[in-house]
Amino acid sequence: MQTDDFQKFHEGIVGVMSFYTRSVSTFALDIWWRSLKGHDLAAIVDAFNRHLASPDAGRFPPKPADIVHMLEGSPQDAALRAWAKVDQAVRRVGTYCDVVFDDALIHRVLQDMGGWIALGTKAESEWPFVAKEFENRYRGFRSRNEHPEYPARLIGIVTAHNAQKGFKTDPPVLIGNEQLAKEVLYGGTDKPSLGFKRMSEELDSAVAEAIENREILEKPRKIVDLGR
Repeated sequence: MQTDDFQKFHEGIVGVMSFYTRSVSTFALDIWWRSLKGHDLAAIVDAFNRHLASPDAGRFPPKPADIVHMLEGSPQDAALRAWAKVDQAVRRVGTYCDVVFDDALIHRVLQDMGGWIALGTKAESEWPFVAKEFENRYRGFRSRNEHPEYPARLIGIVTAHNAQKGFKTDPPVLIGNEQLAKEVLYGGTDKPSLGFKRMSEELDSAVAEAIENREILEKPRKIVDLGR
């Protein structure tokens, strides 16, 4: 959803909850918005309609988690859909271009697996195992409801080569929903998921001195037999 959709979204939530003779606080509305803003308004309306029409779930007022489940299914369902996007992108776009998916979690999982370029080096015989690893990693993040940092774009072969030569890079290819992909692009980071920093000389000296002092303290002492 866009910011312009907030008023329609607000009115829709109030309308649904009034159907169940419930009111909506400002706090509850904020939770609803933050939980569903990553989805299209039309899809959200459809999910509410399906909840209301359900013989079982429709007897009770919906919670954000109910509508998210309607939209996304289980973590396993989401992982399968995410991998389908990745698989199609590799086959149709390739790993020469930079890409930005409409799902930030895809970026993080692929970064943890070695990156976009590394994915393109996998043989067809390896593909089922790559798929399983991706699904397991993706499902783990989703099951824990984690929103980790992720790279703004997945770097392709051309950009990696041009960066070494100091050449200009091309814009990335957006995969999936264009607006959501742009949000992923603007919300990402260039920092690596695992930080590396060399120790300063002062810290290096302090550590060396501490180790030396510890070795002195731990030297075996000569035992003197006082009985002689």
